[in-house]
Amino acid sequence: MATAKTRSRKSRRWLWLVLLVVALLGAAWFAWGEGLRKTGGVGSAYAARVGCSCRFVAGRSLDDCTKDKLEGMELISLSEDPEAKSVTASIPFIASDTAVYREGYGCVLQEWRD
Repeated sequence: MATAKTRSRKSRRWLWLVLLVVALLGAAWFAWGEGLRKTGGVGSAYAARVGCSCRFVAGRSLDDCTKDKLEGMELISLSEDPEAKSVTASIPFIASDTAVYREGYGCVLQEWRD
């Protein structure tokens, strides 16, 4: 039968292990997160503009437009707002951008905000 002292040591080990994992994940996000957000921002902006042009200039369905995504853009999802004539491309927890169709200009990105 385990004593209270033995259980206490085991629970402390688990606590330290959990804290170490959280610290490592935080350090990794800090080290690579900024680069991911910048790269993701460029990718989502590109996908929004191309998706908007495909949908509202070429007149294709949004499902058909997803075929135009480049290799490496699998995480980017597209959604449309038919009334606003816009397409939003997003990467969960990283970036999201919207392009709007404007007569005479084609599809333009909404202004970026930090």
